[in-house]
Amino acid sequence: MSSLSALPLTEAQPEPRPLPARGPLLPAALLGLLGILVSAFGSWQPSYWGDEAASVMSAERSLSSLFRMLGNVDAVHGAYYLILHFWIQAFGATEFSTRLPSAIAIGVATAGTYLLARRLTGTTVATISALVFVVLPRVTYMGAEARSTAMATAIAVWLVVLLEHIVRHPPTGRLARAGVWAGYSALLAAGIYMFLYVVLLIPVLALAVFLLAPRDARRMATFRAWAVSSVAGLLLALPVMLASVHQREQIAFIGRRPQIAVLDAAVQQWFGNAPLAVVAWALVGAAVVTVFVLRGRRADTRATKHALAIALAWMLFPSAVLLVGTHFVTPMYSLRYLSICTPAAAIAVGIGIAWLKPRWAQASVLLLIVSLMLPVYQAQRGQYGKNFGSDWRQAADIVQAGARPGDAVVFDDSVRPSRKPRLALHLYPAAFQGMRDVTLTRSYDSTGHLWDQTAPLAAVGDRLTGTNTVWVLQYKGSQEFTSGDDIRTLQQLGFTVTGSTTVNRTIIIELTR
Repeated sequence: MSSLSALPLTEAQPEPRPLPARGPLLPAALLGLLGILVSAFGSWQPSYWGDEAASVMSAERSLSSLFRMLGNVDAVHGAYYLILHFWIQAFGATEFSTRLPSAIAIGVATAGTYLLARRLTGTTVATISALVFVVLPRVTYMGAEARSTAMATAIAVWLVVLLEHIVRHPPTGRLARAGVWAGYSALLAAGIYMFLYVVLLIPVLALAVFLLAPRDARRMATFRAWAVSSVAGLLLALPVMLASVHQREQIAFIGRRPQIAVLDAAVQQWFGNAPLAVVAWALVGAAVVTVFVLRGRRADTRATKHALAIALAWMLFPSAVLLVGTHFVTPMYSLRYLSICTPAAAIAVGIGIAWLKPRWAQASVLLLIVSLMLPVYQAQRGQYGKNFGSDWRQAADIVQAGARPGDAVVFDDSVRPSRKPRLALHLYPAAFQGMRDVTLTRSYDSTGHLWDQTAPLAAVGDRLTGTNTVWVLQYKGSQEFTSGDDIRTLQQLGFTVTGSTTVNRTIIIELTR
């Protein structure tokens, strides 16, 4: 680790020099391993939630069923579902196994953040930035979730790493240059397939080319090569972009939610709680003042100035587009959608910390950031750590402990699909083994859509003939919970409530005849 101590922490960062090929690999690998461990730790504890249900259930379909579904819904997640399909076939569908690819992706993104910051500034900023990235609450959340954001983030940061390498160290041969730009196009397209909003990084990438390209006759040629390669990447990703327009009603629910305020976004988007957000934004502000104002035109600050400009654009431009677009055009913003900007947030914060004097001050601020994120981290790893306190595994455990083969089960269908208790049936099937799903009319994997098709209990009451015990799973506070229609129907059929257990948001009611 001598390379980490070669540069004093309080020293101004010089213009990057070509570094030994093997120099950065070991610290990048170690920091990547740390990222995997931090994200994977405790990831098996929270129950699945609605978006993860969509991931796991889609991935467990046959390939023909999956492609049929993607023609109607969730095409923007198709690449991730396909990867998860083969992963589940190899490693099963437990919470830990399905979330592990995201933790691995965080490790890859951590290594990429280190290498990018090292090449743009130096070892000190790179190490601090990678450590900040590992502990950002948005990173620890997506690193323990069976969704595509962690993979998209890894692709995004390596896309910038690749671009920096091409622009600053272009191959000499024409064929080699064509090859690396083709690789850039392919990686850009892969990022868009993994998560559509990677397309918002294109203006940021343009700024990176402008700042990093040599200031000579090659600059315009480099920019033209980047533009052509970016268009090629967009053309490769055109199918998923067209599908997103066709399926745009899929995110219409965002418009039914209260629009998030800018200050709330500044806290929750990456930092998780107000104290950590205040510290982080203060460090970003300190970096801006130090780099752009106090050190002004000093030559030894130019590299850090470029790095900070790219990081700020990466943080702010996609956020501004989504927030403004949601307020004035159409719903398009969600806190999770800007996860792809977390490497930039980490680098901006890392630059702010790296300019502190002396060394112990930097270590103290890092410890402060860790201490402020710990409550969020602990909540994320709690048994109800996923959105809205999802408790399907705990509810399934209660049913499994009391139910017998031949018992019937009825699920509350009065809430939106991603909150329906019946998703526990598909996510934890062992708990419902031998039970009769009396309201099911068509299983999700035989349809071209995400969820099961069901009938009202009152219309299929005859299916309970010969059944002596029914288990009802209700969503606390739902229309069904309030009206009690299913319970009333069962009572009219001769059933009596013999027990009720409330978990967190799910109520399990046992009725016998």
